[in-house]
Amino acid sequence: MRNQRTINKETSFTGIGVFSAKKATVTFKPAEPDSGVVFARTDLPGSPRVRAAAPNIASRLHRTTISQNNVEVQMVEHLLASFAGLGIDNLEVEIDGPEVPAVDGSAAPILACLKKAGIKEQEAPKKSFQITSPISVAEGNAGLMALPEKDGLTISYTLDYANPAIKTQSLVYKMEEKSFAEEIAPARTFLPEYQIEQFRRQGLGKGANYKNTLVVTEEGILENELRFPDEFVRHKVLDLIGDLFLVGAELSGHIVAVKSGHGANAKFVKKIVETMAQAEAFAKEFHLEISDIQRILPHRYPFLLIDKVVEIEAQRRAVGIKNVTFNEPFFQGHFPGRPIMPGVLQIEAMAQLAGVLLLRKLENTNKLALILSIDKVKLRKPVVPGDQLIIEAEAVKVKTRTGQVNTTATVDGKRVAEAEIRFMLVDVGTG
Repeated sequence: MRNQRTINKETSFTGIGVFSAKKATVTFKPAEPDSGVVFARTDLPGSPRVRAAAPNIASRLHRTTISQNNVEVQMVEHLLASFAGLGIDNLEVEIDGPEVPAVDGSAAPILACLKKAGIKEQEAPKKSFQITSPISVAEGNAGLMALPEKDGLTISYTLDYANPAIKTQSLVYKMEEKSFAEEIAPARTFLPEYQIEQFRRQGLGKGANYKNTLVVTEEGILENELRFPDEFVRHKVLDLIGDLFLVGAELSGHIVAVKSGHGANAKFVKKIVETMAQAEAFAKEFHLEISDIQRILPHRYPFLLIDKVVEIEAQRRAVGIKNVTFNEPFFQGHFPGRPIMPGVLQIEAMAQLAGVLLLRKLENTNKLALILSIDKVKLRKPVVPGDQLIIEAEAVKVKTRTGQVNTTATVDGKRVAEAEIRFMLVDVGTG
């Protein structure tokens, strides 16, 4: 787990907004741990503040805007992507206008400004969220899906334009600080030429020019050159990274996006935040003491072998504890001269934790988890009085009537037992 970050000292940059053509200066200032990113509109009386967070996303065409108490900051996506690329969590961002300057249309100048200030690690853990089950949204012909992947954040993006100079482009990108600076941050905003007149009728793009926007005709780029052959899809990934920053946590998972823009991204961000809130509420509910376990499992002394459940991740994984004492009734007859916990009871303890994992799901209330099969059993070391079994259960396949759970047990960090257990879920009274 990484720690939170801010910057060492104040730094700033100035430019015009691509939508409003208004000049603005953005000043970054260090902030305390757990304070997040907060914008202050210094051009307005009292310098009202707007927090960069999913609930504050406002619906605006072709740009990411955050709004709080009727105060807006527009075109924040390149800033936010830069924060994500550098792992920055806490900043005061002062801006004396309604829109973040476009600079050259990419995040590279913003990234350079922040690096010049220096990055400071803080004494507080960074919030993170592991995608454990698919999350998806669709908007017209655009769609996004988050899939489980434990090793950091991967983004797969596909865009498809009728313009022959853009065509279809795809990119699979693994989020890393160095590669972000080199491969994603320099990618610039682009606009097909036919949309320019549409923008003008909508009163948009007043500050757009050939230096801050790639204008694409059917023959190529007007008065500019590409930095990458696939710069268009790289910029879409840049925008998505910026929008994902509003989740408020470092994500681990695989994001698959097709033709998505800021509107679909905003829906996706809000759905991830909703999923995070559900997971956090679920986790808080699941610190189960023995009385809680007895409400889930039918087992009773001397056959209730789980003392406590200390962790559950949704319906995917659980961690439980079994304290092995000399007073266990089975020690009276199982090698009484040299007490060893029977291997079958180690497996039973693992099965009971798996039962808690499966039966705590709402639709499985008033059901029993009956063992169908036990495979790949290994008993690696003796378990003796005084040991504490740390048992982990990970659901592999869970259906309406069956479930498969992989289980392990460790003592002092060393694995002592493991098994792959399949269950049938039956209604109470029909087993």
